[in-house]
Amino acid sequence: MAGLFVLVEALDRTGVIAWVASMLHIAAADPVKGAAAAGTILAFAANLMNNLPAGLVASTAVMQAHPPRLIVDALLIGVDLGPNLSVTGSLATILWLQAIRREGEDVGFWRFLKVGAVTMIPALAAALGARLLIG
Repeated sequence: MAGLFVLVEALDRTGVIAWVASMLHIAAADPVKGAAAAGTILAFAANLMNNLPAGLVASTAVMQAHPPRLIVDALLIGVDLGPNLSVTGSLATILWLQAIRREGEDVGFWRFLKVGAVTMIPALAAALGARLLIG
């Protein structure tokens, strides 16, 4: 867990988090479009780098940028639902797959991705859409 904070500190020192914060600041100019984009981007980023570091980077950028609540909520939706797309999205998924495999089931990366694409993408769109509708 300490490694996550080291990673975030390294990203902060290299300017990555400041760049993310500046993107959130730009997104705040149009909160509805900005929220939709930010939540979607974070959902997919969580699959590339796992939801724990992605969420930590996003929360650190939020503390720097102070975006509107709508964008913060969209980021929370993205980091929560996004990892359901792929096996690498969250530690919980990896642990569940180990338990499933112990029971004799074999769920591989591509099979998980196919199911994830059919379920996560509509769920993400519905959750972001619902949040954007209530303003």
